[in-house]
Amino acid sequence: MDQSGDVAGGGEGEKVQWSGEELRRLDRIGEVRVAGRHADGSSRAPVIVWHVVVDGQLYLRSVKGPRGQWYQGVTEYFDGFLSWDGHTRPVAFTLDSSQDAAIDAAYAAKYGNGSATRAITTALAKQTTMRVNPR
Repeated sequence: MDQSGDVAGGGEGEKVQWSGEELRRLDRIGEVRVAGRHADGSSRAPVIVWHVVVDGQLYLRSVKGPRGQWYQGVTEYFDGFLSWDGHTRPVAFTLDSSQDAAIDAAYAAKYGNGSATRAITTALAKQTTMRVNPR
């Protein structure tokens, strides 16, 4: 799979999508665990992150911007793993700033307007906006 989320060996542009139920569950919960992968395909240590669902897509950001350790691990291969509510899915990560304003609003609606939300909506954090798709 390439950075765009295209499935290796699949039809051109063919993508795996989240089910409606998965997106509803992800939208309801406050945190997920995300991990990049090592060169051998094994998982790095998972890290808890905030996430939002916007227009049927799952997004997340690094509050520490590009220097965030989990972000660096994820962007080495642009794939890894996402865990929530006892589920773990292999996923592809794609840098995608096309919905930044809607993502900012979704973070505020989901988590409030406190200092943590202000941190995840800074210009530094926005540099790391990623769309997450299942593989």
